[in-house]
Amino acid sequence: MLSICIPIYNFEVTPLVTELEKQMQLLKEPIELILIDDCSKPEFKEKNKNICKHFTYIELTKNIGRSSIRNLFLKYASNDFLLFLDCDSLVASPDFLTSYLSYIKQGNNVICGGRIYPNEKPAKAYRLRWKYGKYRESQPSTVRGIRPYQSFLTNNFVVKKKVLSDIKFDESLKDYGHEDTLFGFELKKQNIPIAHIDNPILNGDLELNTDFILNTEKGIKNLVKITYKLASNSEFINDVRLLRTYDRLKFIRPIIRLSFFLTNRLMEKVLIAGYANLTLFSFYKLGLLDKEIRSDTN
Repeated sequence: MLSICIPIYNFEVTPLVTELEKQMQLLKEPIELILIDDCSKPEFKEKNKNICKHFTYIELTKNIGRSSIRNLFLKYASNDFLLFLDCDSLVASPDFLTSYLSYIKQGNNVICGGRIYPNEKPAKAYRLRWKYGKYRESQPSTVRGIRPYQSFLTNNFVVKKKVLSDIKFDESLKDYGHEDTLFGFELKKQNIPIAHIDNPILNGDLELNTDFILNTEKGIKNLVKITYKLASNSEFINDVRLLRTYDRLKFIRPIIRLSFFLTNRLMEKVLIAGYANLTLFSFYKLGLLDKEIRSDTN
C-alpha cells in the first residue's frame, strides 16, 4: 500500500528510520522504505550505512537535486502510494503511519501532514529559521486547508503513484526552493484535491541564519525562473504571497528598490545576528525579488 521515500543529503537519518521501522513492524499493510542518497559527503554515508542497509538504499554518484530525486523514487517504489519525508524530519507521533493509512483508505490521492518546530527558542545563530518556520510554516490543517494548494509542502506528504507519474516535479529546477510551489500549482490546474491533516513531523535540524538567507536567495531565483516559465501566469502570481505582494506594489517599486539598495547590507547583518523580525525579513525578500527580476530582464 505505502512506499516511504526519503531523499538524503548530508544528514544522519538513524533516528528517523529507527522510529519508522518500529511503526512499520506493528502494521499489517504492505509498507516499504526506500532511501536515496543524493551524493552526500562520505561522513554522512558512513553514518547512515548501518541503518539503511536493511531497506532499499541507493547512493547516487552525482547530485541531481530536490526535484529529480523525488521523481526517481517512481523507479523503485512498488506500492500505490508514496510518503515523502525530508531526511531531517523527526516523527512526532506513534500513530504517524497509521494516520496516513487511514486517510489513504478514505480515497485521498494527495495528503499533507504538516510540520512543527520546537517551542524552545534556539541560539540566536539559528533564530531566523526557527521563527520563520514556527510562525509562517507550522500551521494546523484548518489554516492550511483554507488555501490548500498554496500550503503544499514536500517535507511530509503522501501522493498516489499515478498522480506523481502524471505530473512529476520539474527537473529543470536544480537548485533549492519552490519546486513544491510549482507542484502545488500543477495539482490545482488539474483539479486534484489535497487533504490537509494534522499529522506533522518535527523539523529536526535548524539552518544557521546565514544558510537560511542563502537558501532564501536561491529560492527566489527559482521562483523567478518558474514565473517566466509560466509566462507570468496571473493565477500563479496571485497564489504566491511574495509575487502577489510585489505585483500589488508596482507603483512604489522605485521606493522599494532604493530602500533595499541603501539598507540591504544592514538588514542582512541584523537578520544574521539573530534579530529575527519577520516583517523585516519579508521586506528583505521583496527587495531580493525585485533585484532578481531586474537582473533577468536586463
